Amino acid sequence: MSQDSRQSTGSSPEARGASELAGTSSGSEWLSRYSGSLMGVFGTPQRVLVRGQGCYVWDADGKQYLDLLGGIAVNALGHAHPFVTSVISSQLATLGHVSNFFTSPTQVALAEKLLEVTGAPAGSKVFFANSGTEANEAAFKLARRNAGTAEEPRTKVVALEGAFHGRTMGALALTAKKAYREPFEPLPGGVVHVPFGDVEALAAAVDRTTQAVFLEPIQGEAGVVPLPPGYLAAARKITRDAGALLIVDEVQTGMGRTGTWLAIEGSGIVPDAVTLAKGLGGGFPIGALVTFGGENSARLTAGQHGTTFGGNPVATAAALATLHAIETQGVLANVRAVGERLHAALGALPEVAEVRGRGLLLGLDLVTPAGVPEGANLAAAVVDAALEAGFIVNAPGPRTVRLAPPLILTAEQADTFVAALPRLVATAAERLTAEKETK
Repeated sequence: MSQDSRQSTGSSPEARGASELAGTSSGSEWLSRYSGSLMGVFGTPQRVLVRGQGCYVWDADGKQYLDLLGGIAVNALGHAHPFVTSVISSQLATLGHVSNFFTSPTQVALAEKLLEVTGAPAGSKVFFANSGTEANEAAFKLARRNAGTAEEPRTKVVALEGAFHGRTMGALALTAKKAYREPFEPLPGGVVHVPFGDVEALAAAVDRTTQAVFLEPIQGEAGVVPLPPGYLAAARKITRDAGALLIVDEVQTGMGRTGTWLAIEGSGIVPDAVTLAKGLGGGFPIGALVTFGGENSARLTAGQHGTTFGGNPVATAAALATLHAIETQGVLANVRAVGERLHAALGALPEVAEVRGRGLLLGLDLVTPAGVPEGANLAAAVVDAALEAGFIVNAPGPRTVRLAPPLILTAEQADTFVAALPRLVATAAERLTAEKETK
């Protein structure tokens, strides 16, 4: 991939206009206005970002950051990718929105492309939504349509402990974290969570009353935790024997994040459905439910589900452009090569206890330095130190740092973070130790 093919100069009139608007106030001024006008569901934003180019972003005060989070695995091609932005602009100038009473060439073409890259068998179909949680809502309704018979009804859905499937009510019922669930209970019923990676527990939970099993090949929010070898094949056999659906949530892992189109590639299984979002639109909001085979594709019929914005011409054009760039610009090979390099280099650092994940979705478990108080959130402190040093990462757990950078990350860019990490951990440890001493 050439540098020109991946990065924009950011000098278009639109980019200059956004930059000029942001330049009217400092970061602190924007944050003050934020607190006065937006709901506090995200807490206080870490920075006010105003511009991006490739794997870098800049804040309202002019500071540059290497983006190793990619909008939480969304910005597959980085920021301001010239091909994607040109396609979006062209489509919006031609036809922006048509509602679900009509279709468009981009919608049809994207559905066909997704069926191709996911390896879906004959009779498979696609439903477009606007996000990952909406894709999982559609999948939940698909599961409910596997209702059994009056004599032998199916009422149960099985998910895994540690799962994160979204925050809307149906997807939240599938999500395991109590802090997310409890404020909104009662949630849609019939969902049972079983221990992660435990085949025997799954087999015990799945029976003729089970509608579906939902799982992620790699649990991102739990700390980038891959399913153990053989689990997917076992889950496929268990669900097939019980007549339950196997629905795979690839919202975070799909569309090249692990170095293949889907993380389940090579597992030997054919699921009943896959959900996609995040990297699919290269930064533009879009989600998708892909149903595998004619029987599953016929479960939801006219009027049983819908969306006003889902699959609109601009979103589907953005996704088509993203998939085209991934396919033609050597992106999957880059993900594998840079991911392996990062995995090996980080794993060799004495500050890192373990590296998990695949491709450019990695979780680093940190070694706790001497003097850091028990229970301290070391990873959060490292995230803060990294931000000050010009790196964007995040902490899904108190000892875990997650990396989900743009898929175009170069080896040289990756190396700068590896070189900086020991210093970042030391800085975080010093601050946590000092805080302990002042209490």
